[in-house]
Amino acid sequence: MSVPLYEAKAEFFRMLGHPVRIRVLELLQEGPKPVRDLLAAIEVEPSNLSQQLAVLRRSGIVTATRNGSTVVYELAGGDVADLLAAARRILSVLLTGQQELLDELRTAESTR
Repeated sequence: MSVPLYEAKAEFFRMLGHPVRIRVLELLQEGPKPVRDLLAAIEVEPSNLSQQLAVLRRSGIVTATRNGSTVVYELAGGDVADLLAAARRILSVLLTGQQELLDELRTAESTR
């Protein structure tokens, strides 16, 4: 039995819903990175990073290549970078709107 598209999308966004996973994806936009570089940049426990990388790998959004004892991760496709850029644009609009509302509130309070 197939899953409705909206449920598949919801599951996809749940998979993205962890700060460490988002940070990994941001870093991998720059190109493939070994785990040691990801650890240095993210500053989380190795076991936590390993768990989050496993989720990303199982989802197919990143791939891993072993080179001796080094595991290198990279984005599975360019669409991930496009999605992260879209999220930045959306957040920028939302936060700008919030700042404008805050400015209006402050102006209203100062005229009382």
